[in-house]
Amino acid sequence: MTKPFFDPAQLKKRHRAERRFRLYGQLAIGLALTFLLLIFASLIPRGYGAFQQTEIKLDIVFDAGVIGDGGPQADYQKLARTALRKIFPTVSGRKQKRKLYQLISDGAGYQLNNLVKADAGVIGTTRSLWVLASDDVDMYAKGNVGKDLEEGDRILQDIQIDWIETLQKSGQMEARFNSRFFTLGDSREPELAGIFGAMTGSFFTLLVCFGLSFPLGVLAAIYLQEFARKGWFSDFIEININNLAAVPSIVFGLLGLAIFLNFLGLPRSAPLVGGIVLALMTLPTIIIASRAALKSVPPSIREAALALGASPMQGVFHHVLPSAMPGIMTGSIIGMAQALGESAPLLMIGMVAFIVDIPADFIDPATALPVQIFIWADSPERAFVEKTAAGILVLLAFLVVMNLSAILLRRKFERRW
Repeated sequence: MTKPFFDPAQLKKRHRAERRFRLYGQLAIGLALTFLLLIFASLIPRGYGAFQQTEIKLDIVFDAGVIGDGGPQADYQKLARTALRKIFPTVSGRKQKRKLYQLISDGAGYQLNNLVKADAGVIGTTRSLWVLASDDVDMYAKGNVGKDLEEGDRILQDIQIDWIETLQKSGQMEARFNSRFFTLGDSREPELAGIFGAMTGSFFTLLVCFGLSFPLGVLAAIYLQEFARKGWFSDFIEININNLAAVPSIVFGLLGLAIFLNFLGLPRSAPLVGGIVLALMTLPTIIIASRAALKSVPPSIREAALALGASPMQGVFHHVLPSAMPGIMTGSIIGMAQALGESAPLLMIGMVAFIVDIPADFIDPATALPVQIFIWADSPERAFVEKTAAGILVLLAFLVVMNLSAILLRRKFERRW
């Protein structure tokens, strides 16, 4: 009797092991998706409120006797207070008036000031305008602050809550889309705080980072993969590049603080320095990804180019590099996404400063989106809680778009050899 070619029991054992391995993989993917859904499930309820802002509709009389010709000394906040007092004519006394005025934001005056700057013809007229409510009123209107506590334990007193409910019933108070969140810089007042300044700072920082890390990383990868002689020196460089990819990002921040700020004297809290630091951090990732993409190009491409009379450099830059470019771009985008989410190195070089103005160039003081989220998370006002969650959602949206674009680029341009 001949011995069977394979053992049926051993084959069944291998099949069971394969099914277990597939099950483990499916469980790992399911667990990762569950954690991702939990993150979004905890952030969306907290952050969606920041995309709406409570506003009060007031009939503003642009009295020339109050604001004159609209100069910088004009008291625009008084116009909003006068209009609010007309809605509640029974309010009297300095204490009650002060409580009433707390319903509107200090930013209401800036709104009216900007309107007069845009059109001086409004002086002497009456306009029905929506002005910002204060952050405490906004929190109450959104249901984040209730009136179940004792009056002494609440920021808003009973009479203020009565005024708020009166405005809501008359349709003079409602939540409207908060476009200022995307068009303004940071502010001490939560209702005026926006992410445009941080987004602009992140844009300038990533522009410097990409401009330095991409060409240097690709050229270094080409040299190490295509031209460097294999030996102890190239092995030493390769080992250190791999080690740098695992170095904590805050170390690069310390390097930037010591060299670029203290030694070279570059401007503090500037996107230029932030971009250089992030470029140093991103370089190892781009070099490793570029070398892997170059290595995936078949040797026959190089040999064919050399056989047709091309020089080694022409073969690399005219044939190998274009074939490897999809993988290089994918690795570079992933590296930029990593740089976008970094905050530790930027904290070390001073980009944690409170910046109100929108940066106009690479040396203006600026902050970045992750750092802005960190600043808001450290603020005591309750209204900054939803700003923090909303900032995280915006940052996650950018990261998802960048990673998705990397996947689409790879699928569209990659070649299967």
